[in-house]
Amino acid sequence: MLFHAGLPWFHGGFVGVDIFFVISGFLITSILMSELAEGRFSLVNFYERRARRILPALYLVMAASLPFAWAWLMPGHMKQFALSVASVSLFSSNIQFWRESGYFDTAADFKPLLHTWSLAVEEQYYILFPLFLMLTWRLGRRRIFWLLAAAAAVSLAMAQWGSHHKPEATFYLLPTRGWELLIGSLAACHLHERHGQPDRRAFDQWASLLGLALILYSILVFDS
Repeated sequence: MLFHAGLPWFHGGFVGVDIFFVISGFLITSILMSELAEGRFSLVNFYERRARRILPALYLVMAASLPFAWAWLMPGHMKQFALSVASVSLFSSNIQFWRESGYFDTAADFKPLLHTWSLAVEEQYYILFPLFLMLTWRLGRRRIFWLLAAAAAVSLAMAQWGSHHKPEATFYLLPTRGWELLIGSLAACHLHERHGQPDRRAFDQWASLLGLALILYSILVFDS
C-alpha cells in the first residue's frame, strides 16, 4: 500500500505480490495436506470454500469500479475495461493483461482491475494443485516434496530466462510465477513432515528473522 501510494522509501514494495504468492502456497498446501491425511478431503468442498472467500469481495470491487469507469474512461479505455471485467470473472485477467502489454499498452492508471492479475494466477494454481495432490498422495509425502521441488526448479529457471527474453509473459503467467507458490507449498510440506519431531524453535526464530530482513531489504532497496 505504501508503495502504491508513492512513498519514496518503499520503491521495492512491488515484492508484496511475491510475498502474497508464497503465503498463499503455504496456506493452501497446509490445509490440503491436513485434510488428505485425515481422509476428509473433498474437491467440491474445497472449491466451494474458495468461492465463498473470494467471490463476494471480488464482485464488490468490480461493482464499485463500474460507475467510475463509465464516468471517467474514454471509449477505447472503456472497451479494455469491459474485457478485463469478463476476464476477471473467468480468473484469466493475467492472460488478458499480458496480451495487452507492450509498447502501445494503456497506462496502468486507466486499468482499474489491473491488480486482479495476481488473483488469477492464484486461482489457476488452486485449480491444478489440489488435483496434483489427489493423484500423487499415495506416493507419500517425501516423494511429493521432491516432485514439487523439481517443478519449482523448472519454474524458477523459466522465470530467470523469461525475465530477460519475455519479461511481460514472465511477469503475468502462472508457469513463471509458480515457483513462488511452490516455495510456500514446500515450506508447508516440510513442516507437515516435521510434525512430532524434536523442537528447533531457536533455529526457526533466527531463520524467520533472516527471512524478514531479506524481505525488508527488498522493499527498501529494490527499484523498478
